[in-house]
Amino acid sequence: MSVVVGYVPSREGALVLERAVDEARSRGVRLVALNVPRSSEFAQDFVADDAELADLDALLAEAGVEHEVRRGTGDEAPADTLLDLVDEVGAELVVIGLRRRSPVGKMLMGSTSQRVLLDAPCPVLAVQHD
Repeated sequence: MSVVVGYVPSREGALVLERAVDEARSRGVRLVALNVPRSSEFAQDFVADDAELADLDALLAEAGVEHEVRRGTGDEAPADTLLDLVDEVGAELVVIGLRRRSPVGKMLMGSTSQRVLLDAPCPVLAVQHD
């Protein structure tokens, strides 16, 4: 069993990751962190480069949690990539971040969080940041 976290390299992403680490520790399971490139030019701030993923791996090793760091291909929607990973590893929990967006923004850009919340086969912990 595992905890899966959708990771973005940001201050908000660090808060989500912290909750995921806490959950993996308390459950005694492996943490699988996933960063997914997005095709939209508006979403490139969410893409972790190789150095950021290496830093993430080192941070999780230092935290003493069994873990794996993955990068999606960006060939499919981020929600699909995350949900496929949840099925693949038999996740018992998914941890995601929530952002405030206008209704128009949701309509135009879609909502990865909404898809994960509705379609995940396991509980989802949604972390909202200020």
